[in-house]
Amino acid sequence: MSGEKLDKKFYEKKLAKLQVELVKLQEWIKNQKLKVVVVFEGRDAAGKGGVIKRITESLNPRACRVVALGTPTEREKTQWYFQRYIPHLPAAGEMVLFDRSWYNRAGVERVMGFCTDKEYEEFLRTCPEFERMLIRSGIILIKYWFSVSDEEQELRFQARLENPTKRWKLSPMDLESRSRWMEYSKAKDVMFSHTDIKQAPWYVVNADDKKRARLNCISHLLSMIPYKDLTPEPIKLPKRQDDTGYVRPPISDQTFVPEKY
Repeated sequence: MSGEKLDKKFYEKKLAKLQVELVKLQEWIKNQKLKVVVVFEGRDAAGKGGVIKRITESLNPRACRVVALGTPTEREKTQWYFQRYIPHLPAAGEMVLFDRSWYNRAGVERVMGFCTDKEYEEFLRTCPEFERMLIRSGIILIKYWFSVSDEEQELRFQARLENPTKRWKLSPMDLESRSRWMEYSKAKDVMFSHTDIKQAPWYVVNADDKKRARLNCISHLLSMIPYKDLTPEPIKLPKRQDDTGYVRPPISDQTFVPEKY
């Protein structure tokens, strides 16, 4: 990867083109009644959220959903591990983006001791079969791992500390993970050795450069699902209904937002 910083105008131009293609892909998914699941995993501050935001900002939220589950409830902790993810899987014509997924068990739960050794080993054994089952059911499953160096992660953590609008991104869990860098690395290696399967391989995104990571990931996603351009013919707006004596209520009867700006 080039060490030069990506030109902002070049990045924005390429991103705009890719987002047009994403709209075409969405129409194809809808037309062909495809079911698409995209999993985004990686270290904290690796840039997963930024990529997801650029994918979804031009798409119909009814057809493209983001799933970012919080801490499991006491009831969910007693369920089959994969159970709470199943209701969020797509129906025909939908694409679902998992901002972290069932791989929490192989990462944060393993490193932080939130699951037992038996639960962890069972996950590594059953996860490939779970994913093969999804694929056999007709789901297109694509998995991305965002790789970031410890130096770049440190810079991003510091930037979040200094920015009041991003401070919420630094949870106590994020801070704890910072001190367990090697443990997370080892957990990731074990996870890959068990779940980098032929039917659903891991695709690693070099995420030290956010802009390049976004363009590369979106471009790759588009290449994973062959699609055709189903852009409809230009729309002609119908003539607006004529005024046939309609009288608006007095403006003074309405409550307006104060115009401070």
